[in-house]
Amino acid sequence: MTRTVGILIFDGIEVLDLGGPFEVLSVATRLAGRDGEAAPFQPVLIGESGAPAVGRGGFRVLPHATLDDHPPLDVLIVPGGVMDTPLADPRVRAWVRAQSARVEVLASICTGAFLLASEGLLDGRRVTTHWEDQADLQVQFPALTVVPDVAWVDTGAVVTSGGISAGIDMTLHLVGRLHSRALADRTARQMEFRPTGQGLLDGVTA
Repeated sequence: MTRTVGILIFDGIEVLDLGGPFEVLSVATRLAGRDGEAAPFQPVLIGESGAPAVGRGGFRVLPHATLDDHPPLDVLIVPGGVMDTPLADPRVRAWVRAQSARVEVLASICTGAFLLASEGLLDGRRVTTHWEDQADLQVQFPALTVVPDVAWVDTGAVVTSGGISAGIDMTLHLVGRLHSRALADRTARQMEFRPTGQGLLDGVTA
């Protein structure tokens, strides 16, 4: 089974929030193909329109699809960065809310959690975000519970990660959960990736 993984892109996106998960999914799929398996994942970059998104530092990226024209999604990842543009766009917010009812897994990286929280999608859940934004997330959205010092939190239908490189940890976790731990481990080795440091623990399932 090939799972289609949508990654929302927008102006102000954190570059590694996008590139890290995309690379994990691409490498995992390539490794599975070496074993003769069908592609386990198909990552799709989804923009508000067909125009390039301009990320942090001027990084420009073209979407594969748009909010109005994309394949059915099994997983949706909302990266972080400067969230002003998506938070101010009612079309993006409504689309994320609609997709949340359809996908198998809804995930956020870093400050992408603020977009999910703004739609009530994190209410009653344990979540995480970038360490610098955890206090603000908890104050702005008291119906959720922020978990500090973890790379990711998996609550089943919703998975959130810490900041930036922690999105790689989270996506490797999703590869393990949705395919196999063996493929996740091989992917990390192929990428020469070590788990996020700076005192972070592994993720937690809640």
